[in-house]
Amino acid sequence: MTKLHVFGKWHNIPRKQVTYGDPELTYTYSGVTFSPKPWIPVLSRIRDRITLDTGYTFNFVLINRYKDGGDHIGEHRDDERELVPRSPIASVSFGACRDFVFRHCDSRGKNATRHMKPIKLQLAHGSLLMMKYPTNVYWYHSLPIRKKVLAPRINLTFRKVMTLAKK
Repeated sequence: MTKLHVFGKWHNIPRKQVTYGDPELTYTYSGVTFSPKPWIPVLSRIRDRITLDTGYTFNFVLINRYKDGGDHIGEHRDDERELVPRSPIASVSFGACRDFVFRHCDSRGKNATRHMKPIKLQLAHGSLLMMKYPTNVYWYHSLPIRKKVLAPRINLTFRKVMTLAKK
């Protein structure tokens, strides 16, 4: 289990995580820096298939394991400085089907300047979601709690992270 720094406090995240990627990469979010493990054959095959299908290349994957519908991730944007600007994020889901919710940045909170309904997608086993630029500029995304989901879900988010020399 990983602890993340959110709003000035350290919290256990409600899911398990691991990272894999090219040598010497690091990826930091919410106060934690991840140094990936070396690629293993199954992850390399999935990454290569995504590249073949989409034309985009990736050098890092963040894997989240959600044990059931109680494990979740709150609204956020993937806007870390290590991400190659304008590069997409490829999200592959295995296991239980879960809701994935997008909310426009202008429609959040008490001082929302626009009133737009959230967009809800069903991410089924084997699905691929491509979050291309400028999705993470204007849209927050989350995997909300769903108490009726009793099975696990594994999500692989492939990213293009800058090498140390370029940071």
